Amino acid sequence: MGEAAAVSLPPGTGAARDVTGGGLPLYCVPHAGAGTSAFARWPALLGPGIRPVPVLLPGRDRRRREARVTTRAALFADLLRTHGPPPPGPYALYGHSLGGLVAYSAARALRAAGHPGPALVVIGACPPPDATVPLTESATLPDDELLAVLQEFGAVPPDAPAGGIWRRTALAVLRDDLRLARSLRDAADGPLDVPLLTVAGDADPLAGPGVMAGWRRWAAGGHTARTLPGDHFFVRGTALPRLLSRACRVVLRRTVVRDSR
Repeated sequence: MGEAAAVSLPPGTGAARDVTGGGLPLYCVPHAGAGTSAFARWPALLGPGIRPVPVLLPGRDRRRREARVTTRAALFADLLRTHGPPPPGPYALYGHSLGGLVAYSAARALRAAGHPGPALVVIGACPPPDATVPLTESATLPDDELLAVLQEFGAVPPDAPAGGIWRRTALAVLRDDLRLARSLRDAADGPLDVPLLTVAGDADPLAGPGVMAGWRRWAAGGHTARTLPGDHFFVRGTALPRLLSRACRVVLRRTVVRDSR
């Protein structure tokens, strides 16, 4: 389906308090090796009532001097330290590629710890935890071989410089992010009990629609799948935030209905 497709989410759990005044928080986790620049235009594209909260992992951008996280435990410690516990009202998570594993894992961990779970989890361009993903087995390869694997699966941004600067600045981050991805896949322990929306790029060589369909096995709270035009980096276009805007407004409408009962 294209970006004009309607969003109809399955019924699920979620906090019951209207936060339209401050905006529904949408925590946005980027793909491997990336900062949060892909979300820079999202406040305008999402529209009023939805507040994107970019999640910057350590080791990049303004946090580039901080040690990168490569394990599930270190990731959760960093998320709680930098973002605190989840808000009291409804919130949503979006994760792209590696960020999808972070969103899934965070939602599971928060519920296990007794915190309010998200009203919606959206995962884009990320194979499910039980999928065979050669990239996650490539973290220890020499630079040239790792770069070849990344290019084979379309995991190098199309605007990445061809020279040595990109390799020096980004490849080490990508390598550690692959280690983190492996840790999160190994620790995946069950399905989400909240509504799950998965989004695929129709030309994504790594996580196309067929691969993304595997997430239904990890969605005890209901699963909706959508396909957008683009390759692995469709996160940089306008179709995704517009789709998320519609999905988040479904969450807000349900919250208002619950509060009015």
